[in-house]
Amino acid sequence: MNIGLKIKELRTKNNLTLEELAARSELTKGFLSQLERDLTSPSIATLEDILEALGTNLSEFFKEEKNTRFVFGEDDYYINEKDGATTKFIVPNAQKNDMEPIILKLAPNAESSPIEPHEGEEFGFVLNGEIELINGGKIEKMNKGETFYLNGKHTHYLKNKGDRTAEILWIISPPNF
Repeated sequence: MNIGLKIKELRTKNNLTLEELAARSELTKGFLSQLERDLTSPSIATLEDILEALGTNLSEFFKEEKNTRFVFGEDDYYINEKDGATTKFIVPNAQKNDMEPIILKLAPNAESSPIEPHEGEEFGFVLNGEIELINGGKIEKMNKGETFYLNGKHTHYLKNKGDRTAEILWIISPPNF
């Protein structure tokens, strides 16, 4: 663990300057600067003072974070096919996250499953093809390169009215797919 880097991250997260942290922890700005650059190491008592000034403690500071993956490839994707719609879940187990991205492929005349009203927001980007976004009875035609951003207040879905497969990057928060 890089103690200096972690202290700097906590300091910036708390919107503190080196001077402010120095005053709160009764240490010098120079010492803290060297500490953040791993040019020196603190004693346990000094580290406790710094962490208290940052609103945390030794236990939380050294708590092991789970090795969370943040890069995924084709082998990680889950694909669901139904009635001309192929949904590619591009982040495994995204239901535990704040948002869920998918890539939706719609064959000509196919449509996505309706999404019922929900709390949250959605973003979509048409990667290829032509689609219709049906949102609460309103229909918007969209082409490659266009985006949508909506709240989940109305039942909505996508429909491919074109003569070739449409592909959409669709992100929903909170996860709902």
